[in-house]
Amino acid sequence: MPRIVFTNHLQRHLDCPPQTVEATTVRAALEQAFAANGAVRDYIVDERFRLRKHITLFVDGRTLADREMLSDPLTPESEIYVMQALSGG
Repeated sequence: MPRIVFTNHLQRHLDCPPQTVEATTVRAALEQAFAANGAVRDYIVDERFRLRKHITLFVDGRTLADREMLSDPLTPESEIYVMQALSGG
C-alpha cells in the first residue's frame, strides 16, 4: 500500500505521523490521510483540494506533476513525501 510521509518540520507543528493508505492517486491517498485530521488538510490543500503554494509533494522521488487535481498515479509501493516548500533568497 502507498505510504505518506510528512517531514519532521511539519510533524513538529501538526499531528501527522507517516501513514499507509489504499489509493491509486495522490488525491485519494491524501483524502484518506486527512479523514482523521482536518488541521493537516487545511495546511496542505485549499478549499478546492488544490495543493497550497507553500507545500511540495514528491511521489516516488519525483516532484508532483499535477498540483491542481492531484491525479498523479500511485502503485502499491509508492511513497509520497509532503514537505513545506522553501523560498526566499
